[in-house]
Amino acid sequence: MAEIIQRDGTWVLDGDALRITPGRDRNVGLLRRELGELLVPLEALAGISFEQGKRAGRLRLRLRDGADPLLTATGGRLAEPHDPYQLLVDSDRYGVAEYLVDEVRRTLLLDSVAAGPVDAYLLPGPPVPLSVSAGDGTAAFDGERVRLEWNWKTEESKASAGARDLDIAGIEAVEWRPAVGLENGCLRFRLRHAPTTAPAKYDPNAVELWGFRKDPLMALVAAAVQARLPHPAAAAGDTAAPDAGGPALPAGSVPAPAPGDDHDVLLRRLRELGELRRDGVLTEDEFTKAKQAVLKRL
Repeated sequence: MAEIIQRDGTWVLDGDALRITPGRDRNVGLLRRELGELLVPLEALAGISFEQGKRAGRLRLRLRDGADPLLTATGGRLAEPHDPYQLLVDSDRYGVAEYLVDEVRRTLLLDSVAAGPVDAYLLPGPPVPLSVSAGDGTAAFDGERVRLEWNWKTEESKASAGARDLDIAGIEAVEWRPAVGLENGCLRFRLRHAPTTAPAKYDPNAVELWGFRKDPLMALVAAAVQARLPHPAAAAGDTAAPDAGGPALPAGSVPAPAPGDDHDVLLRRLRELGELRRDGVLTEDEFTKAKQAVLKRL
């Protein structure tokens, strides 16, 4: 087990999962606090990195495409205070952060975790029911139906139609965008057979967001709905190609060999494993297991 405890949060590598707990520091975003503890299976990871700074460093997780409904619904637009997959690290804990990175990478290597996209969610999404008020309305979701209600700030033509009830079966896609500069954000539901190009201000199936404190919480609703929609890969009819790229590791690491690797490639990987053992990256036991995996391909 490896762990790092910071004011920003705690990350613990325990077996086949990484447990992420938000901290109590005032700089921790509202979204991370509401999400609470996350249990990220290692099979959902595409990589991990650590960046050092003058005063603080940053741990970053990279998840496999399609593994998390939150990232799918938000399109990677979560800002740093709200992104659960970043952790600020004090300068006196850089060594601990680097040790955690090494342990995660080593586990991904030994378990031969692929880095490619997946065709099913590996994280469950936020629990329901939930309700969030922000911007010009309130969005509530009970697992089967989304209800949109408007407030006094809603544009009159949109509010005049009254509250909206959207059945999950009729929703084709969900999108969350934050307000950036002079451009407002939104939580938008796109319905089957009902395309719309109207701005969120006038769209009865969208909540307009103006960049206030609770805006990121609308991403919880987006993620909860996304988790119950067909996975994008399945919806597109994509057939996932076998991932021959090996585990999610930095350049210079040794992925597990894929079927079809020729004899010279396998021998080169054996030499690289020997170098990792000599440099102390792999223990003797870890080296033996990885070597056996390569030898099976010879």
